[in-house]
Amino acid sequence: MRGCERAATRKAWARGVRGRRPHSGPDGEPRGGRDGGFVTAETAVVLPVLVVFAMALVWGLLVVAAQIQCVDAARTGARAAARQDPADAVVKVAREAAPRGARVTVSREGGLVRVVVVAEPPALHGLPFEVREEAVASVEQPVGTAPAGAES
Repeated sequence: MRGCERAATRKAWARGVRGRRPHSGPDGEPRGGRDGGFVTAETAVVLPVLVVFAMALVWGLLVVAAQIQCVDAARTGARAAARQDPADAVVKVAREAAPRGARVTVSREGGLVRVVVVAEPPALHGLPFEVREEAVASVEQPVGTAPAGAES
């Protein structure tokens, strides 16, 4: 095609006289040119990355929730132990507040009680770390008794 004919054809397409080619720009050239397949390739690479990132965020939220449950369980157990409840009652109360499968340890050292709650992170159990929380409280004296170390 000569230059004049090409210009006349472009003008005719612009006026809508001739039907445009699908996916073509105003000059008749295909839109996007040579970049047509890059969007598909980029999406194929980015989508798995986004899915893994979203799963990591959800797992992180589950770990934080388990940590908060461990904090609550340790504090509840320490309060019960400070009231001088029996050891099995302290462990039972702490396990009710702890995440499923958590280990609860109660120890007494002088006038202090220590409750340790350890749980595996949820969902991905193969990871080499645990969620752990510890609470310490001083032992309360029963009403009508002298404090420990006081002389009569």
